[in-house]
Amino acid sequence: MDQITFHHDTVLSDVHMLLPNARHLMTRLNNVGQPVFVSKFKILSDGDWHDKNDLGKALKEANDHDDPREDGQQGTKTTQEKDDKNSGEGNVEPFLDEDGDLNITHRPRKNSPEGSSRDVVCPIVLRQSNPVLEQEQENVDDEVDMCFKDIIRIEHTMATPLEDVGKQVWRGALFLADFILSKPVMFRGATVLELGAGTGLTSIIMATIAKKVYCTDVGEDLLSMCKRNVALNRHMIEHSGGEVKVRHLDWLQHDLCTDANVELSWTEEEVADMYNNTRFIVAADVCYDDDLTDGLFRTLYQLCSNFPHTCTIFISIEKRMNFTLRHMDASCEAYDHFIHCLSQLQQLVDGRCSFSVEQLPSNFSQFLLYERIEQLELWKVTATQLPFDQAQ
Repeated sequence: MDQITFHHDTVLSDVHMLLPNARHLMTRLNNVGQPVFVSKFKILSDGDWHDKNDLGKALKEANDHDDPREDGQQGTKTTQEKDDKNSGEGNVEPFLDEDGDLNITHRPRKNSPEGSSRDVVCPIVLRQSNPVLEQEQENVDDEVDMCFKDIIRIEHTMATPLEDVGKQVWRGALFLADFILSKPVMFRGATVLELGAGTGLTSIIMATIAKKVYCTDVGEDLLSMCKRNVALNRHMIEHSGGEVKVRHLDWLQHDLCTDANVELSWTEEEVADMYNNTRFIVAADVCYDDDLTDGLFRTLYQLCSNFPHTCTIFISIEKRMNFTLRHMDASCEAYDHFIHCLSQLQQLVDGRCSFSVEQLPSNFSQFLLYERIEQLELWKVTATQLPFDQAQ
């Protein structure tokens, strides 16, 4: 399953292209038949972090790091490869054939059956998930990862259509997670709402600091993946005393779903708690479609207008340049629309709260291994309740 098939509408996150755990082990098929992979993200300390200008070296060292669940074969293989390289085996000088073309003798394949000219084939059996077997494997994984408080396991898909990009891990989520980890005093003991949580990585990071996190998105299959990721990392969340509640929240609907027949709907008590106690709202890389961006800002206004207190919103975004026939040039329309919506929100004067907007510097510490490109931005929006007479 390492060979990703691309179609005209396929989208692949750069995180999965440069992921430290390059093996991309597929674990199961989700409810809609998409392959699901598990990747590990290590939270680095300041002393562990490598020079950001040497990302390739950092990724290689992460790849060479032995998996605690493996029996040491990986390390043995690496040593053998180094010995082969040092011994000069297979380093045959290229020469020209009778026509003057370059003719290179390739090194023989390792571990090939003697007398066989065919490549070794390792069949992969695709199957739907088995809840019983998954629970047993999950218990085994938890026993292993309990010893590693700084390892986050995330289930995700790869190379999805645009409507399923929430099932991948994106740089914006890691960028926002870095900011959260660099500001533990700010978020400690807080109630936080995440909009468009996707795989739930940012909510899980937040729950290692905050008291309670409402992790929200839309779509039964996506929410199921998000809930499973929370369960995979409960050892980190419980160790920190945090709590994550995965809930359905549709930006295109005006009210929170409290229908008990809908899976992961809100209870009346949760709705009251969210409105009364939420001090922070976070969203990571969710502004890639104009209609969804409009829905996000309508939701933000609706929520903040009903908060009895000031609320701070942090939004991470990656500027993505695309060539368009309309402009006959590279443009960033999704980002431009996001900035326009921010401007409209700041200029709003007839609501029950006022909004201030500022872009934050991106020089905070990096705790997760990814390429922090200059196109990553973090925006802070502060929603302040207006006195009743001023709002009137």
